[in-house]
Amino acid sequence: MGDAWLWLIAGVALAIAELIVPGVFLIWLGAAALVTGTVTLALPLAAPVQFAVFAISACLAVLGGRSVMRRSPIISDDPLLNERTARLIGKRVMVVEPLIGGEGRVRVGDGVWSAIGTDAPAGTLVEVIGADGGRLVVEPIPPQT
Repeated sequence: MGDAWLWLIAGVALAIAELIVPGVFLIWLGAAALVTGTVTLALPLAAPVQFAVFAISACLAVLGGRSVMRRSPIISDDPLLNERTARLIGKRVMVVEPLIGGEGRVRVGDGVWSAIGTDAPAGTLVEVIGADGGRLVVEPIPPQT
């Protein structure tokens, strides 16, 4: 089997791998391998030249793909989809381990999160006002008048 066919098979395999494990990266290497295979089919190239064509094609494909992705970013209906702590801002949660010295734990749904804020005993209802790393910033809910 010729070198060109190996490059073409590698290109298709990388494209399939991108479909199986999406990461928007293998597709560009697959495109470079397909370009290298096509050039090698047209021109008999030595192995070092083939690898040079692949390296240059890969760089150009990655840079081209990067510019395309920047020009047309993926817009989501839920901009906080991957920002779990930001999604919790404004929610009322229950203190399960007292906030002592500004640190404790609160129950959010069926999970327990580390929290920082004004000291509060267990059982106090607090509101999430922000996040500091993986910890929620909470404050007591003022009494209703």
